[in-house]
Amino acid sequence: MIRVLLVDDDAIVRAGLRLMLGGAPDIELVAEAADGAEVPALVTSSRPDLVLMDIRMPGVDGLTATEALRARPGAPEVLVLTTFHTDAHVLRALRAGAAGFVLKDTPPHEIVTAIRTVAAGDPVLSPAVTRRLIDRVAADTGQDTRAAAARERLELLAGREREVALAVGRGLSNAEIARELHLALPTVKTHVSRILTRLHLNNRVQIALLVHDATTPDG
Repeated sequence: MIRVLLVDDDAIVRAGLRLMLGGAPDIELVAEAADGAEVPALVTSSRPDLVLMDIRMPGVDGLTATEALRARPGAPEVLVLTTFHTDAHVLRALRAGAAGFVLKDTPPHEIVTAIRTVAAGDPVLSPAVTRRLIDRVAADTGQDTRAAAARERLELLAGREREVALAVGRGLSNAEIARELHLALPTVKTHVSRILTRLHLNNRVQIALLVHDATTPDG
């Protein structure tokens, strides 16, 4: 059972999501919040596996709440569900440790699938968000400093770990990495865990962003 905390200031949206999630036999809505300020206490009391987080809310917004939450040890995964998908929102959410970014106009069954995917440890991005992210990265003129820093961090990894990190950066699943590098699936999972620990990252999305920064040509 996937335990979900829903955070959205719109009561009508919460009601719709409550109805939608109620039809999923493997998902349990354990708590709701209307403001990011309520998140820390509700995470402690309801122990969700995943937080479904809106961005624009009164008081503490969803991005600030995500940054604070993911800095906690043993924090649940965060899936951002919002109508806002500017480049700054997407990048800030992902760098803060959100494992997914899905737009509210996404079909209900795809939102449910995204929850299951993120709860299983894999990242999710809406196609529209992915396109904007690619455009943003392609046009990024402030890459030089970030690229050098990213390369230095990747050099902290052992040979196999670096190979696995590069494969994650190409969007490969653990199973695909295992086949490509001729490794057992548990070995790949071990390498991914070590990469996250060594580089102080939260999830595969952050590995992919780091690899992208490191492998994008300067200038």
